Amino acid sequence: MADSLFRRFASSTSAAAGRPSAFIAAVLLVVVWAATGPLFHFGDTWQLVINTGTTIVTFLMVFLIQNTQNRDSAALQIKLDELIRSSRAHNALLNLEDMDEDALQRIRENYRKLARRRETQAGHSRGPAHRQARRQESDDACEEVREIDDELRRGQAECDGARTGETRRD
Repeated sequence: MADSLFRRFASSTSAAAGRPSAFIAAVLLVVVWAATGPLFHFGDTWQLVINTGTTIVTFLMVFLIQNTQNRDSAALQIKLDELIRSSRAHNALLNLEDMDEDALQRIRENYRKLARRRETQAGHSRGPAHRQARRQESDDACEEVREIDDELRRGQAECDGARTGETRRD
């Protein structure tokens, strides 16, 4: 119940805060505050009002926006996973968000090499020696992608085994 209430509140607040009217209201508030400066002799209290107000609003908005961003990212990830699952793409790529940075970098570099291979196959290279070097690099990249794919499958099998073990404990 509380999660649902917070989710609805966060969504509506994020949506409202992103509208032009919210920006205009914030600008008007700052203009009114600045205009009252002479009335309060630009004193410490006058400055404290805007500082405290903006600090509180910023602090709370961080959590609301982060909540909305987390939900949007999760929904996008699910959609991408479904596209990968239903296409000819490597199903092992479904859990990339759980991988460490080194593994992601290896995969990213291998896909760059594969892209260069496509360039070579399309005939955009300079000459036979250049094409051969690029082809070798691409073949190596394909082999590395297959190795990474195998690693990912083994990791997924381990995760599935761990989940099955967790289910039995319940």
